[in-house]
Amino acid sequence: MVAIPQDLPGSPEYLSKLRYAWRVCSVTSLGMVMIGISGSTLNVALPTVVRHFHADAFAAGWVLLAFLLVNTATLVFFGRVADLLGRREIYLAGFALFTVGSLLAGLAPGVWFLIAMRTVQAVGAAMVLANGTVIITDAFPPDRLSQGMGVYIGTLSVAQLAGPTVGGLIAEAAGWQWIFWVNVPVGLTALVWGAFTLRRVPRGARRPVDALGNLIVFAALSAALIALSEAGSRGLSSPVVTVGMAIAVALVPVLLLVERRASHPVLNVRLFGERMLASANLASFCNALARSALILLVALYFQAARGIDAVTAALGVLPVPIGMALASPVTGALGRRVRPYALSVGGALMSAAGLGVLLLNTAPATPYWIIGVGLFLCGCGSGTFLTGNTTQVMAALPAGSLGVVNGFRLMIMNVGIVLGVALALSVLTGSVSAELRGQVYAGTLSRLSPVAVEHLMAGFQRTYAVLFSVALCGAVAAALAYPRRPLQAAGND
Repeated sequence: MVAIPQDLPGSPEYLSKLRYAWRVCSVTSLGMVMIGISGSTLNVALPTVVRHFHADAFAAGWVLLAFLLVNTATLVFFGRVADLLGRREIYLAGFALFTVGSLLAGLAPGVWFLIAMRTVQAVGAAMVLANGTVIITDAFPPDRLSQGMGVYIGTLSVAQLAGPTVGGLIAEAAGWQWIFWVNVPVGLTALVWGAFTLRRVPRGARRPVDALGNLIVFAALSAALIALSEAGSRGLSSPVVTVGMAIAVALVPVLLLVERRASHPVLNVRLFGERMLASANLASFCNALARSALILLVALYFQAARGIDAVTAALGVLPVPIGMALASPVTGALGRRVRPYALSVGGALMSAAGLGVLLLNTAPATPYWIIGVGLFLCGCGSGTFLTGNTTQVMAALPAGSLGVVNGFRLMIMNVGIVLGVALALSVLTGSVSAELRGQVYAGTLSRLSPVAVEHLMAGFQRTYAVLFSVALCGAVAAALAYPRRPLQAAGND
């Protein structure tokens, strides 16, 4: 009898590794469910929270933006900290911190305490997200990585599928607190199962954390977000907008200079030197910017423009997560026969097509089936793109650069998400008068006047036009990410 070489398909070692990989996938998938439910429930239930706290438009926007800002600014930091303290330990600590933040958010006495607890959630989520993809990549055999990645990303789709419905039902029946408390049992389950399942791995070499780089990234993003969130209400000529954008722009060359001199930078500018990696990350940025505010926009459309309740609005946005939930695992299975590059380009084009449908059919009386088709195309496109793009980048890298490149990839994508939400809300609310912007967030604008709704519709059309243009740029960037040769380790890790 001829022995089957180790780590080849069919060998006992290979099968054992595959069984462990799927257990790991179940842990990381729970993390994606927890974070996905948190975001998607709040997108639909935001008007209920705003009405409860009587929050103004600025505070309402920062209920969402605070999480996105802190999460983005700390992703690479916790990817590096995991190398020092242990990836398993940081990953599990993220579950614990997110669960505590969710519990305290439901006890918030005021809107700014709620925003503070959203930042606690964001730190926990960064610990989970910065390490989940690396844990998956390390666990799966290379020939099964696309399948594991498809399931991993597909669970986010399932969470986004359940989240809007859960958020709508909770907002109407159980109270806004349960929008956050629903995360607690999921977080506790993930913490216990992860502690039982994940194996301890050797810690990486002790290397310095780029504290100054992290601080500059946080400051630049904060300035840009404040400027964007105020542009819609105060206009582009407002001193707050002007100063905020000036600070953000001025910090970019400072960041590049600091990062060139840092031994282990948070933003490794040398990664831009490889065409495939730079193009793939640019495509990820554009796709994130174009898709990030979609469920929020449609939920506001149904509640603020059509005057329907949160539960019905939640059902209305379901084609997006349904499309993602269907496309992600199918794309993962196709990844063994179709190149990730082709899947990435096809997904980006599909996302742009869905936004094009929404752009051409923005009116209060638009038949729902047309809106549903556009949303479904966006969901399928995003699920296909995310699986293909992530697999393309992670599979092409040597093991020594996985941590830094994954952290960089997630940070770039999350910057797109942060700016996408801020930009969409700014363009949308800029279409109505300052006195009515709070009514948009509260979902009550349709009760005031048809003229106000007409102005809001113009805002929706402009917003979709911006997102459609960005999605097209993402498709071009995905096409430019054609792999010509295996990547070498980029920079020090």
